[in-house]
Amino acid sequence: MVKSDQLIERLAAVFALIILVGGSLLVLAPFTTALLWGAILSFSSWGLYCKLTAALGGRRRWAATLMVLTILIVVLGPFVYAGFAFGAHARDLTAFVQRLFDGGLPDLPPWVAHIPLVGSNIEAFWERVTSSSSEMAAQLRTLAAPAGKWILSAALAVTHGLGLLALSIILAFFFYTGGEGAAAWLNAGMRRVAGERADYLLSLAGSTVKGVVYGILGTALVQGVLAGFGCWISGVPAPALLGLATFFLSVIPGGPVVVWLPAAIWLYHGGETGWAIFLVVWGVVVVGMSDNVVKPILIGKSSDMPLILVMLGILGGAFAFGFLGVFIGPTLLAVAYTVLHDWTVGSRGAAGEVKSESSAAAVQGPREVEKAPGK
Repeated sequence: MVKSDQLIERLAAVFALIILVGGSLLVLAPFTTALLWGAILSFSSWGLYCKLTAALGGRRRWAATLMVLTILIVVLGPFVYAGFAFGAHARDLTAFVQRLFDGGLPDLPPWVAHIPLVGSNIEAFWERVTSSSSEMAAQLRTLAAPAGKWILSAALAVTHGLGLLALSIILAFFFYTGGEGAAAWLNAGMRRVAGERADYLLSLAGSTVKGVVYGILGTALVQGVLAGFGCWISGVPAPALLGLATFFLSVIPGGPVVVWLPAAIWLYHGGETGWAIFLVVWGVVVVGMSDNVVKPILIGKSSDMPLILVMLGILGGAFAFGFLGVFIGPTLLAVAYTVLHDWTVGSRGAAGEVKSESSAAAVQGPREVEKAPGK
């Protein structure tokens, strides 16, 4: 009877624990994305936070407040500016699209036909496109209403993502102030799972998080600045807005092309053929090649994640977490890939080294024994 009572008490305790944990996860589910990105953001900038805390005489809350305000201004400021800039140039964009509908596509300059090997083909293709431009315009007009609904839904999704981004930055304040306690919890939990390798795995995961975040955001920042600078030199309106769009799209392979190619077409349509060619060359050579130069420098050797996993992380993260998933997805996949790779292949490599050392010692042992009688 006593044993049955103890069994009932244990089952009740387990059931209560399941309800407690499940209820807590259910409450936190809407904020999972913001919590993840807030934790990643605070961890990636923890070194700067520690230096700022030391400069303020150990005032952790003041340092966390300054960090959050700085991140809000640096990260959300460009989005707010982009919203106002887009509103200011919305009429110009609408007028440009209307001119394309009414006047059709422009004719190619005569020198295009004289390009060796491909000039005649380009001219023939452009003639076919311009001859059917009226039919294309009619088809585009029929798609105007669905496109408007899609743009509205995309704007709502971006607004929701910006709200989550602001919430994650605010949550980073609490990760700054309570980060050491959370790290102790994580370290204790990893020691129960991984044993003596817990410290090494946590260090490996931390370096991977920093490398991927710095590589993604740092490369995006460089490409955004370069694209905005090229648009500013070329005389394209709203270069800062286009630079911000490049910053966001640069996490996708080939994304910056979506920004500078329409800008080059706009310059060509306005009669600025030379600047249009310059912007195309600038986009291909400077903006495009900077990804191959800057990202390896920022990431270093902390993550050798294959490109396919990066793309899957970006797309899958966007589907799973929305706007912030573009950054969260690759980060999570990079950590999982690095830790699992080290846990499997790295362990086998370490085991092979141990076996080779033991076999070498076994070979050297008999030789020493053979030499011993001769001494």
